[in-house]
Amino acid sequence: MSHGAGHGLVEGENKKIAILISILALFLAIAETLGKSAQTDALSYNVEASNLWAFFQAKTIRKTTMETAAEQMDVDLKLAKEPATQELLKKRIEGWQSRAARYESEPKPDGKGEGRKELMARALSAEKKRDAAMAKYHNFEYGSAAFQIAIVLASSYLITGVIYLLWGAMGLGGIGVLFVVMAIAVPNFHLFGH
Repeated sequence: MSHGAGHGLVEGENKKIAILISILALFLAIAETLGKSAQTDALSYNVEASNLWAFFQAKTIRKTTMETAAEQMDVDLKLAKEPATQELLKKRIEGWQSRAARYESEPKPDGKGEGRKELMARALSAEKKRDAAMAKYHNFEYGSAAFQIAIVLASSYLITGVIYLLWGAMGLGGIGVLFVVMAIAVPNFHLFGH
């Protein structure tokens, strides 16, 4: 009869460990899903920032071209003798200078201005979002790793009965939860200096 009671205790403990492993696996799945989402966000923001910087460069080239043309035409204006030619050159210079100024700053009410100044601000904002998403991703990855190792340790405890393995599993499970909470609550926190 004592053999049956002992067997029941082991079975009951095994069920508790199985529940612990199931909870760790659930947390692992959540951390992996949220980590992939953060990684996708980081990639999207990186593409957005790259596109905005490319647009910024194009505006810089256009602005420089307009300024150079206006400067050259200013020389032509000084050499021009006829008033009609001078007037035509002045209007052309003013038009090019106006365009160059628009390339430098062209605000729009929706906050998506397309001047160099606005493009730079938008690109820097996308970079900040990218960096925050990458920090989240890394914290989710650390949490996932902790949950995976915790599952291995808890499984090993079932086979060996070595209590330190169970303690390690619970400790790493707690660390995994900590990383997931950090990813959600303080995404820019870098424990390992990214």
